[in-house]
Amino acid sequence: MLKHLNDVNDVKIYSVFDDDFKSFGRIVKGYNFTEIIDYMEKKTDIPENGNVYFPSIEEMESTAVFSEVSDVLYGGMPIQIGYCNGRNITYNGFEYHKGSEINIAVTDFMLVLGHSWDIEDNRYYVGDEKVFFVPKGTAIEMYQTTLHLSPCRVSDEGFKDIVILPRGTNTPLESKRKKGDEESVILLQRNKWVIAHKDREPLVKQGAFTGLIGENKELRY
Repeated sequence: MLKHLNDVNDVKIYSVFDDDFKSFGRIVKGYNFTEIIDYMEKKTDIPENGNVYFPSIEEMESTAVFSEVSDVLYGGMPIQIGYCNGRNITYNGFEYHKGSEINIAVTDFMLVLGHSWDIEDNRYYVGDEKVFFVPKGTAIEMYQTTLHLSPCRVSDEGFKDIVILPRGTNTPLESKRKKGDEESVILLQRNKWVIAHKDREPLVKQGAFTGLIGENKELRY
């Protein structure tokens, strides 16, 4: 699959098992995610168009691994388990959080990643990012300095991705007050800072700052 993705794309596709991933995150081992993967496979659908995202799913948070991830991986901090399913194939923008994000690939997919330290004046220029292939069944931790957004599919069927985050992330803000801190301009939801490509209409309509500069690249499969 990785060789094929590199053959059909004009950007290099790395694997999350490559050393190139080390500044973005790590492979997570030692947890049994079987229950929540089973839930995803049997009880969630991939939409016909676009993506769907649910920050917190009660059934997934009622599994044994929920407390293990909260107690150990997040050091006792409150967390949420949700998912993102969809058919995305373009970059669209970047987001980041204050705290790591865990992704578990229920299907194969790609992730477009950057570093938050490459943002200048709330803008990120296409060309500094890297694209990573995440094989089905792989769990990864993305550090809080890692820019990311929705996965990109590698098949006609689309993708399924389990998303674990600090509790409350990606939910509506009670109030949004811009301060002298320039980062406040790109705060879109709770614990969610976003820069969008100008062509990504759904994000722009939500009020995301159009800070991804360059081509909104389409990844092929």
